Amino acid sequence: MLYPIAIELGDDTHAYGVTVPDIEGCFSAGDTMEESLNNVREAIEFHLEGLVEDGQEIPLPTDMAKHQQNPDFAVNYIWAIVDIDVSRFMGKAEKINVTLPSRLIHLIDNRVTKDSRYKSRSGFLAAGAELLLRG
Repeated sequence: MLYPIAIELGDDTHAYGVTVPDIEGCFSAGDTMEESLNNVREAIEFHLEGLVEDGQEIPLPTDMAKHQQNPDFAVNYIWAIVDIDVSRFMGKAEKINVTLPSRLIHLIDNRVTKDSRYKSRSGFLAAGAELLLRG
């Protein structure tokens, strides 16, 4: 999953602070931009592992543009995306056979091509299923 992160810029005396708006309570930091990006990946994975162990659902990412409108992140933040492989938290993947109208397949494939949140048709369908099941 592609999680947006808000990075509060650091300087010679302050670390870079990182917030993951879609995962409540998930924060990280680093003395450099690179270190902060590595640390936030670990923080996200650790946080998701804890959620799964507690029987909670893995939060879905929100479009970064929505977070950028949040006044809490209006000043002194830059945005990035962190790609987290959540498959290890979801259980083993199973291959299934699904029959869909060709027009729908075409629309799905177009969305997957244009939207970086989805790596594949299967990823798109899984994300859609999760949204409906959480409804």
